[in-house]
Amino acid sequence: MKVLLLGGTGEARALAARLHPEVEVISSLAGRVPDPALPVGPVRIGGFGGVDGMRQWLIDERVDAVVDATHPFAATITAHAAQVCAELQLPHLVLARPAWAPGTAIVVGSDREAAETVAGKGYSRIFLTTGRSGTAAFKTVDAWFLIRAVTAPDPDTLPADHQLLLSRGPYDYDGELALLREHRIDALVTKNSGGAMTEPKLRAAETAGVPVVMVDRPPLPQGVHPVATVEEAAAWVRGGA
Repeated sequence: MKVLLLGGTGEARALAARLHPEVEVISSLAGRVPDPALPVGPVRIGGFGGVDGMRQWLIDERVDAVVDATHPFAATITAHAAQVCAELQLPHLVLARPAWAPGTAIVVGSDREAAETVAGKGYSRIFLTTGRSGTAAFKTVDAWFLIRAVTAPDPDTLPADHQLLLSRGPYDYDGELALLREHRIDALVTKNSGGAMTEPKLRAAETAGVPVVMVDRPPLPQGVHPVATVEEAAAWVRGGA
């Protein structure tokens, strides 16, 4: 059995390790992060060239099943995989880590709505953790930003008043709390990525009394029913998909 594993997440790496070597898994990474953490087994890096390119690649490689374990906000590749697998009648599974419970967070539908929210509420010192592609919406917001990302955003997308913090999780509660207090943060903006790696910032914000603006996840394609754990995904693959 040959499986295409759309990855780039800790869950994808864990699944590749769980299935290796008894299942032939080809992991696919988008290639947007330099020096990514690589899974065991064969890896391809880069896009497919849209729906048509993915369809042809799956046919050429004689793939038997596709597991989508990409980031919850990687909506485009998730939509493409769902469409192509339906067309080719390939077994298809989405491994989606559980979302965080928003609690008292202000839940919004997009980066732009998050920017409008922080501007409307007059927050002045914002911890922005929406990733390198999420900064453009905040460019004209009149506030100071501590922007944390794995790789540097395009300079043209950055707010005028900011500090860039390049780092990669996991993060811990004490460190996140110290960061909020050191920079006198009065609002945290995050995507609802879920998972334990970056969750401590939410607990730290609660302790510090810092309000949270949380961008909700994009919906999964119609007809897609995800599993939440690596164990469930591994059982699905081993069961013949």
